[in-house]
Amino acid sequence: MPLGCEHCGVSYPASRPGAKAHGHRHKRQEEIYVLVSGSAEMKVGDDRLELRPWSAVRVPPHVMRGIKAGTDGAEVIAVGAPNTGPGDGDEPDPNWVWDD
Repeated sequence: MPLGCEHCGVSYPASRPGAKAHGHRHKRQEEIYVLVSGSAEMKVGDDRLELRPWSAVRVPPHVMRGIKAGTDGAEVIAVGAPNTGPGDGDEPDPNWVWDD
């Protein structure tokens, strides 16, 4: 059922084991990531965080972020606000997140 949100967006990405998401940042939008199932490692700025189910991470605007699914894969709820439309996100940097 549509929620009719005007100032936020929600996504539910599922990743296979070991999948790496690109590093990215936003100019105005903050995001909250909630790991629903599986495991994941998230890099926020220079910090690396181990996520377990129902871990939540808030990322402010301008901070690089990316996520890598663990051995069981990962299902994540990502919430972003405000809804800034196209042009708020910087180009993805596939080399920023994981060195391996």
